[in-house]
Amino acid sequence: MLARVWSASLVGIDAVKVGVEVDVSGGLPGIVVVGLPDTAVQESKERVKAAIKNAGFAFPMRKIVINLTPADLRKEGPSFDLAISIGILAASEQLSPELLGDFLFLGEVSLDSSLRPVAGVLPVAAAAQKLGITGLIVPVDNAQEAALVKGLSVYGCKNLAEVADLLNNPERYQPTKLTNFAELSTNQNPGLDLKDVKGQIHARRALEIAAAGGHNLIFVGPPGSGKTMLARRLPSILPPLTFEEALEVTQIHSVAGLLKNRGSLVSERPFRSPHHSASGPSLVGGGSFPKPGEISLGHRGVLFADELTEFKRDVLEFLRQPLEDGFVTISRTRQSVTFPAKFTLVASTNPCACGYYGDPIQPCTCSPAKREQYWAKLSGPLMDRIDLQVAVNRLKPEEITRQTTGEESQPVRERVQKARQLATERFSQEAGLRCNAEMRSEHLRQWCQLNDICQTLLENAIRKLGLSARATDRILKVSRTIADLAAEKDISPAHVAEAIQYRTIDRMQ
Repeated sequence: MLARVWSASLVGIDAVKVGVEVDVSGGLPGIVVVGLPDTAVQESKERVKAAIKNAGFAFPMRKIVINLTPADLRKEGPSFDLAISIGILAASEQLSPELLGDFLFLGEVSLDSSLRPVAGVLPVAAAAQKLGITGLIVPVDNAQEAALVKGLSVYGCKNLAEVADLLNNPERYQPTKLTNFAELSTNQNPGLDLKDVKGQIHARRALEIAAAGGHNLIFVGPPGSGKTMLARRLPSILPPLTFEEALEVTQIHSVAGLLKNRGSLVSERPFRSPHHSASGPSLVGGGSFPKPGEISLGHRGVLFADELTEFKRDVLEFLRQPLEDGFVTISRTRQSVTFPAKFTLVASTNPCACGYYGDPIQPCTCSPAKREQYWAKLSGPLMDRIDLQVAVNRLKPEEITRQTTGEESQPVRERVQKARQLATERFSQEAGLRCNAEMRSEHLRQWCQLNDICQTLLENAIRKLGLSARATDRILKVSRTIADLAAEKDISPAHVAEAIQYRTIDRMQ
């Protein structure tokens, strides 16, 4: 007898509907799986056989052919176990095939027939809802994640026997309720607080501008000046994720398999901090079946590159295209996938190899040639894409011993949210545009118009610093954010002047 069950396969962060066709017929007992399965799918034969027996069903000792359609799409992972198990039960007439048409099945089965969580359930649920699937059956640990998709009945089951009972008696079961996003948003972890930072008023101001406009930022200063301490406190002043942004972030983390033990929704902005020994593929993603890398895992959040000049130059060049376009495309022989990568890059570095160039106390031991070689690791096109380049100086003795704390993160975050709200209202008719850093050329002409004084000021800066057209656009975007923080509609000379001063590295070279 032939039975067809629906499941799904991931291509990047998108899901493709997969038909699991099971035919039980006469012949020598055995199981054959066709349709480009990988090793994990091939091994499902033994898991499914034991699970069906331990669930109290009879495993048919006949020839079983399992076809995964479409046949030209590679299938990977153990997520097809549940669909294959149900297909065998239906084809062997232990379940009625008429019960299967309205459901999509996803999950790994253990030998004792219990269901184990799998990665990528959220994008599968989103695809199922678009395809008109009315019900999704997943392991109970994945149910809250899948329930985030509205208009889809999600059922979480503990084992194979419970799935069979659900199909036979659907009236006994209730769909998983949607998680309350408002509660998740109000219970966020406050994390590190800006009040711990002593002094560094200029750097704190730059951090606030970066948070308000989504601008890329680099701190340059001697060891111990507080660069890393400042960068790690950026999440505490970022605005909370909207529901739509949270879904985007959760979808990426789901594909990467990072949600199995983290609950149903990523409600805080990601903060990724790869080590300087990281490879290019670990940053952008990769593999035979491409998975998201660090820059995609930092989508709608922060990618912190501590000791930027210690990264290999070719690895840093991988950042150029995502910083400009907001996505990364990974091409393989059989497929090409695109991962979103709209992140805020925050970096820190010493001003030279010894770390003390320009320091008023500790003399620099580097020669001019050595300093030039040190900065050669950072290409001009990459630095053009960093909006705020800030010098962080050594703290004075009285600042180090001062007992009073700096301004807390909460009031700073409130100012940032007000500035972001102005940007949201400004971009209300622009799909996909959420902050000033994402503005394109046509938006600059519309919302970053300069009067004659501002124009002259900017032209002089371009001549003196040798700024490129891209760096000039970055100055305009930062000026717009500074004006938003001041709640002013027009950009003034003071806003442009402050934006220009954040080109520290341009002035050093």
